[in-house]
Amino acid sequence: MSDMILFAAFPYVAVVLAIWGGVHRYRHDRFSYSTLSSQLLENRTLFWGSVPWHYGIVIVLLAHLLGFLVPGMWARMTGTPSALYTIEIIGFAIGFAALVGLCVLFVRRATQERVRAVTSTVDWVLLAVLLLQVALGVYVSLVYRWGADWYVDTAVPWLVSLVSLNPQTQYVSSLPWVVKLHMLNGFLVIALFPFSRLVHLIMFPFWYLWRPYQLVIRNRAIVPTSTTH
Repeated sequence: MSDMILFAAFPYVAVVLAIWGGVHRYRHDRFSYSTLSSQLLENRTLFWGSVPWHYGIVIVLLAHLLGFLVPGMWARMTGTPSALYTIEIIGFAIGFAALVGLCVLFVRRATQERVRAVTSTVDWVLLAVLLLQVALGVYVSLVYRWGADWYVDTAVPWLVSLVSLNPQTQYVSSLPWVVKLHMLNGFLVIALFPFSRLVHLIMFPFWYLWRPYQLVIRNRAIVPTSTTH
């Protein structure tokens, strides 16, 4: 019964909440989509946190997405021991770099008064949930080895069953609780996403792609010269 609630009902609740929250915020508080950038407040620490975090998490998410969208190709990529070892080592290194970067950003936001002043309660909650999510991913990668292989046979079929509106919890019911927590926490991140500053990531101004070019004309101001009589 608990598996049905956690792995069949909760993912849908998280997605519906994310969609509703995003639409509601866009319609009623569109200007809050600003990133409230704090780069000028403390740039050096931001660099050492932002670079490993952003590059690391993007690569990790792309790897997860690739395994979900083309599981057959991903299974062939990890089909030999040498390829599996290589992917595991690289994945762990990138995930650990993302974790270190996120820790730096978390400490920076907690210790810099000016940065802390522009951080909302939801931002703090999402940062904590993200920190837990990445830490769990690194832990799973280190303790429960060869996740790049068994991910295709457990998490992917479960996610596909959710997308097809026919949840099949048996694919994940026998997994260790740490792995389950990592999966559920991912949907918690989705649920909190539209209520935090990170929502600006999905608000890329696509209309710029077809907007006509703006013609900028430099206009020199003409200062009248005074004449002496």
